[in-house]
Amino acid sequence: MVAPSRPKLKTAFKKSRVIAPLYTGGPVAVTPDGNRLVTCVGEEAVLTEVQEGREICRFAGDTESITAMCISPSASHLVLFTSALALRIYELPKDNTPTPKPVHPIRVVARAHDAPVHVCKTDPTSTYLASGSADGVVKVWDIARGYVTHVLKGHGGVVSALAFDYPFDPSSVGRERRMRLVTGCVDTKIRIFDLSATASRSGAAAKPEAVLEGHVSVPRGLDVSRDGKWLVSGGRDSVVLVWDISTKTSEYTTTKSSKAKGKEKDGAPQLIKTIPVLERVEAVGLLRQDDDLVGESSANAKLQLYTGGEKGVVKVWDARKGSVLYTLGEELDNLTDVQEEQRQIVDVLYVPSTSTVISVHADQNILFHSLTTRSLTRQLIGFNDEIVDVSLLSPFLSQKPSTSTANKLSDTHVALATNSSLIRVYSTTTLDARLLSGHSEIVLCLDHGAQGRVLASGSKDRSARIWAPLASSSQVTQSVPEWGCVAVCEGHTESVGAIALSRNAPSDDTLNDKLRFMFTGSQDRTIKMWDLSSVSPSAEPGSEPQKCKSLTTHKAHDKDINSLDVAPNNRLLVSGSQDRTAKVWEIEYIEYDNGSVRGEVKLLGTCKGHKRGVWTVRFGRTERVLATGSGDKTVKLWNLDDFTCVKTFEGHTNSVLRIDFINAGMQMVSTASDGLVKLWNVRDESCAATMDNHEDKVWALAVTSDEKTIISGAADSVVTFWEDCTVEQEQEKEAKRAELVLKEQDFLNYLSLQDYRNAILLALAMDQPGRLHTLFKNISSSSSSTEDSTISSHSLTGHPAVDEVIRTLGGTDLAKLLRYVRTWNANAKTSDVAQRVLHAVFKLRAAEDIVGAFGEENALVSVFSEASEGAGASLSKENKGASALRELIEALVPYTERHLSRMEKLVQESYIVDYLLGEMDDGRFDDDEEEDEENADVYANMDVDAAVSVTG
Repeated sequence: MVAPSRPKLKTAFKKSRVIAPLYTGGPVAVTPDGNRLVTCVGEEAVLTEVQEGREICRFAGDTESITAMCISPSASHLVLFTSALALRIYELPKDNTPTPKPVHPIRVVARAHDAPVHVCKTDPTSTYLASGSADGVVKVWDIARGYVTHVLKGHGGVVSALAFDYPFDPSSVGRERRMRLVTGCVDTKIRIFDLSATASRSGAAAKPEAVLEGHVSVPRGLDVSRDGKWLVSGGRDSVVLVWDISTKTSEYTTTKSSKAKGKEKDGAPQLIKTIPVLERVEAVGLLRQDDDLVGESSANAKLQLYTGGEKGVVKVWDARKGSVLYTLGEELDNLTDVQEEQRQIVDVLYVPSTSTVISVHADQNILFHSLTTRSLTRQLIGFNDEIVDVSLLSPFLSQKPSTSTANKLSDTHVALATNSSLIRVYSTTTLDARLLSGHSEIVLCLDHGAQGRVLASGSKDRSARIWAPLASSSQVTQSVPEWGCVAVCEGHTESVGAIALSRNAPSDDTLNDKLRFMFTGSQDRTIKMWDLSSVSPSAEPGSEPQKCKSLTTHKAHDKDINSLDVAPNNRLLVSGSQDRTAKVWEIEYIEYDNGSVRGEVKLLGTCKGHKRGVWTVRFGRTERVLATGSGDKTVKLWNLDDFTCVKTFEGHTNSVLRIDFINAGMQMVSTASDGLVKLWNVRDESCAATMDNHEDKVWALAVTSDEKTIISGAADSVVTFWEDCTVEQEQEKEAKRAELVLKEQDFLNYLSLQDYRNAILLALAMDQPGRLHTLFKNISSSSSSTEDSTISSHSLTGHPAVDEVIRTLGGTDLAKLLRYVRTWNANAKTSDVAQRVLHAVFKLRAAEDIVGAFGEENALVSVFSEASEGAGASLSKENKGASALRELIEALVPYTERHLSRMEKLVQESYIVDYLLGEMDDGRFDDDEEEDEENADVYANMDVDAAVSVTG
């Protein structure tokens, strides 16, 4: 029997996508096609693609908050005003390709107004821009040329609303069309100014041609119909006024107004309808009707408008009858004053091309409503605050899925618990989101059951809730289904900070809809077991949540309980606490035939060894092991037979907050307060990879069922999706290795053929200075040892072919070679080759060539860097090359001087050696041969005499 092969270790994960802050407050603008949205994140404007929620680019700001913003109807320009009183105009990108570089403005007016600008609007032709400031001045700008065409004064305070009147009437071809500007002010008056060419040429003071009085509070919204006949205004006095501003007498003028005693001349704007909205109105606008209605009489044409205000819903009205046709959104009851303030609408954007109304709420949520289906189609959550937990969901998973269907419908959504009472449920593909409301205080923990089709949450309100998708909305066609609360568990006396649902065996071929039990851990130091056997895994609209009963309660720890986990076989429970221990419990759960259940837990053992509180606990998925993470910066692996620590993983620099097993228990993933996500190999206790994309504590961690994606969420409001790229990385390494082998073989072939040009160019291309140094060294040594010295005597490097290569080397290659020379020159062992090549370069190349070589290198690098502005872009290639060459020479000179002094010292020492050798020989090598012969004779006679005396 062949043993199953062990899964391959994962070694690399890459950042695939991010859920980052999208909107933190301020003005919002949308393109006419509704596909792109511009929002404010801090002091920056961010362009986002709506369908996928992907950030396209950011617009460079002036570090001041944005006070007003709009997009031209042609979608060509973005105009914004900052609190520094500056006007900044940008060109919008043509496509949706993400770019990391900020978009710089094409025009900046440093002081556009003398007071902050709160409203701005562009005309339908994308030619003019109107801006209203806090000092009561309205300016009209020419967008293309950047100058002021009109200055309109006389307002009694802050300008609160603007609207252009440029009638569109197909029958008016060839006739002059007047452009008018309607302004609203905190003095409650609405003024109409004529911006036509004749009015501007007259030279008269810019006075309003009409002043409309009807509001008793500041008007916040103005809009004019396409035919220029109707004006609607809404204000914080909770009313919407409908005006007839056409130049001819209105057919809706009442009898009373027609009998006015000459106070109003014929054709003056008339108040037609007052609509009590019964809420403060922050935005109002007219809905565009079909084009076939343009030619109809105004009596038959529809006149519908929308309003948004403090109740947090968009209402669509019949302007003639003053009645609500339908409401977009839901009015929530029993809200506190803080919740009611957060839910109110601050702005409404209308996109006629897609029949979409976009409502911007005070809690940084942006909702897209379809006027066709009268439903919520998309919701973008602007700011998630501190993310404390995450859980993967599979609401569309069927009862008996096939393998391919299960893989496709698993982990399609992710739930986030943030510093809020609302739970965020995101689609992992489109980042469309929904909010689950039910808890009254911050949600602290999440878990999923029934293969991800049920969500459990614990909160500071001392309760736990079970959530399930609505039965009517469990359609795969929806990006995010609607969720409802199906059960509530109440009984703890403190915050519920840990939660764990019963598990489903991974080997089950069919999904078991029936929930069994749930455990909750609290700051009251107790663990409760809840009966979920009667809880439905799907929610019914309008149904009340079921009250669950507690099966058992145990005083488990001496301090707060931070984490709970249930074993895959539902037989064990582990709890981690601030008392530095983790306790393992045996679960007894019995279901009787009569439908009653009994549940109990029994302590099996305690894992002691951590020096700080235990933040997270996790059972192994395939083996009987337990992992714990603690504030002592370590992860420990425990044996469940005797509860001893078998391995300790060290590497984090702060508290370990979350851990999980992957790859059949061979690896672990951990997150910590140091902002890092680490991948560990269990066998050798080594860190296989470190993922860094967070700037604060990483509280949340989840792994998809196929283990290809890791999701991390942190206190910096960022959720990161890490995708397994081990195979791609290995393939890339193998391709690079094969390419390198081929290049090395080519290099050796060039050397054998004495093709020094291609050999040098290939070594430079491979970025291998060691091979290049060996080449130059071998050439010089071979030329010095050859019998024919004519080659070396006429060559600077040792071979004429190499001299020719240096003389004709390209600019960037020459610069790279000189940088290699600089490195070689810093070492005495390689300095001889460096000096030889340097001498050849300076002899064979002109100074202008060397300067230009560095200039070309800098120009090539600048292609991949940010585009320079102003005077920086006008610097010549020679100037940049000269500065780079100066740096190179400054690095070469000190080492060259040191090598020169070392050589001079060696020469001096060689003379001393010669002198010492001469002295050791007593000058014998300096005497003539005759003296040597005489000395030899004397020595011979001395020997003879000595011999005679001895014998005698």
